[in-house]
Amino acid sequence: MTTRASAARYARALFDVALQESNPEQVERDLTAFSALLDQNAELHTVLTNPGIPIQGKVGVVREIVARAGWSAPVGKLLLMLAERDRLATWRDLVERYRERLLEHQQVIRAEVTTATALSPERTAAIEQRLATATGRRVMLSTRVNPAIIAGVVTRIGGTVYDGSIATQLDAMKQRLEQI
Repeated sequence: MTTRASAARYARALFDVALQESNPEQVERDLTAFSALLDQNAELHTVLTNPGIPIQGKVGVVREIVARAGWSAPVGKLLLMLAERDRLATWRDLVERYRERLLEHQQVIRAEVTTATALSPERTAAIEQRLATATGRRVMLSTRVNPAIIAGVVTRIGGTVYDGSIATQLDAMKQRLEQI
């Protein structure tokens, strides 16, 4: 099984347990804290993800971290289980998959809007509101600027792209003219 598939299974199981026994938002905060800890400490990251380090050493380190951090029980149990199975290298994917499940549970979708020039806060809020109305969900909107689109808007929601850019329209027109 690939690391991503394994991480998805662990994230799904953790989310199910968090719904029953804990607070899913708190679990996400605890996972984020663990991620930050590994990001800030390269030595710790190396110790926990290096397959050459004995599993019992990893388990001891994780047990100590969990005891000191005071994270929720589901997160502590998961981290210990990952250490025992030498699967701590999946943590980045696991956190990402868990966040996706949490957003889905909260009826939140991520959208990205790309424009040729920066949007005003009012325009951004208006687009966010329209997307929320169209999808029936809350929207986490991020914006990007790409002068190459000339004008218009390119919106990505999940895997779907809505391209209303002038650059794309000009390209389509060029292709039609070349066919004549």
